[in-house]
Amino acid sequence: MTARHEPIGDAVTSILNACDTHLHFYDGRHVSARTALLHPPDATPEDYRELQRQLGHDRLVVVQPTTYGLDNTCQLDAMASFGEDARGVMVVDATVTDDELGRLTRLGVRGARFHMLPGGAVPWEMLDEVATRIAPFGWHIQLQLNGRELAGRREQLLRLPVDIVVDHVGRFMPPVDVDDPCFVTLVDLAESGRCWVKLSAPYESSVEPVTDSATDHGDLQPLIDTLVDRVPERLLWGTNWPHPGQTVRPSPHVLAAQLAQWVDDAATRRTILVDNPDGLYFRDHR
Repeated sequence: MTARHEPIGDAVTSILNACDTHLHFYDGRHVSARTALLHPPDATPEDYRELQRQLGHDRLVVVQPTTYGLDNTCQLDAMASFGEDARGVMVVDATVTDDELGRLTRLGVRGARFHMLPGGAVPWEMLDEVATRIAPFGWHIQLQLNGRELAGRREQLLRLPVDIVVDHVGRFMPPVDVDDPCFVTLVDLAESGRCWVKLSAPYESSVEPVTDSATDHGDLQPLIDTLVDRVPERLLWGTNWPHPGQTVRPSPHVLAAQLAQWVDDAATRRTILVDNPDGLYFRDHR
C-alpha cells in the first residue's frame, strides 16, 4: 500500500484505500489503433501521481482507452508502476487465448472493456462470446454506450454470465428523465446485483455549459440522486483522468467538490470509494 497523502485540496476522497476506478494513460511511443478517433497528449504515471497527491486516494483502476485498440501494452506498463494498488480493465476480443487471459489476470486485470461508441475496437456481436470466455477468470464486462440503448439491451445484459459495469452515469446522450425506460433499466440492472455504475465523466452526456465548477452538469443531478438513493452499494467513482477529448478539464478541486455534492453522506462515500471497489477489483482472482 502506498504511503498516505496530504491533500492540498478537498479531502473528500482522502480515505484509506479509496479507489479511482476510471483513468487512462497515453504515451506517444505506442502506436494508435486504426480505429482510434482520439489521440490525446502524453499522460504519464508521474502526472497521475500528482492528481493522487491532491485528491488523496490510494488505489486506481487503469482502463484501456480506445486510442490503442486491442494493444493493452501502454496501460499494462503504467499499471505495473503502481504495484498492488492498481488493477486494470483491458480490451480483448473473441480470439483471445486462455493463456493470455490467465497472464492478464495475474497482472491485475479484472475486466474486459466494450466501448460501443465510435472508435471502439470490439463489436456488439462479440459481447456474449467474450463474456463466456472471461467468466472462469472472475472478470466483468465494462460497458460504455449511449445509455439510450439500455432498454433494448436489457435481456442480453442480464443473460451474460458475468457482472457488468456501466460507465459515466450511463452516458445518456443527452440526459434523460428518471422515469425514462432506459434509465429505469439501468437502475433495475443495478438492483439485480449484476451491474455496477460509475459516477464519472458527467461532461460526456451533459448538455450544460462547462464552467469548471462543482455545480456543472446539473442536468445529471436527478439521475445521480436516484442512483445514490437506490443503489449506493453498486456505485463506483472515477476521475476519467486525463479527460480525453475535453477542452475544459475539471480541476482536482472540482472533482472532489462534485463527489461531495453527489454523495453528501460520509458513510455512503466510503461505500463507493472503498467497499465497492474492494469487492469488484481487489478480491482474490484465479
